[in-house]
Amino acid sequence: MKLYLKQKVFSWGDKFTVYDEYGNDKYYVRGEVFTLGKKLHVYDLSGNEVCFIHQKVLSFLPKYFINKNGEDVAQAVKNFTLFHQSYSIEGFGWSVEGDFFAHEYEISSSMGTVATISKQWFTWGDTYEINVEQSVNDIDALAVVLVIDACLQASQSAAASAST
Repeated sequence: MKLYLKQKVFSWGDKFTVYDEYGNDKYYVRGEVFTLGKKLHVYDLSGNEVCFIHQKVLSFLPKYFINKNGEDVAQAVKNFTLFHQSYSIEGFGWSVEGDFFAHEYEISSSMGTVATISKQWFTWGDTYEINVEQSVNDIDALAVVLVIDACLQASQSAAASAST
């Protein structure tokens, strides 16, 4: 199954629409604006919250919790590495590696590839293609992609403020 994550260029807070491979709306992602730490809500087309992602604020490395039905089901942790980035998704047993700044990476488990993510170039706003394997819950894969995006935005913001 393919999902397409389309970020809005001009929006107050985080707002994404997730489309299926036929261009139909599948999920809506809305971020909370004035909060301590990143908080994202994922809604289905009926307006029901299917996933909630929240950041642990005081931690050495970025850590996010993935919550479904009021319960934390997984946590995404950026691994401590010197030359490349990688993430562990505890609770799902997944790991994430690849070229994050080019938005070309892969989510994998001990059973093989879970999903591949690639950026679509020359689009208005950032658009990502998420190719999710049939046996995988697409909401779980989407949540991991949203966490990686939040980590990248945080490091880009930190780099920009450090250079000025």
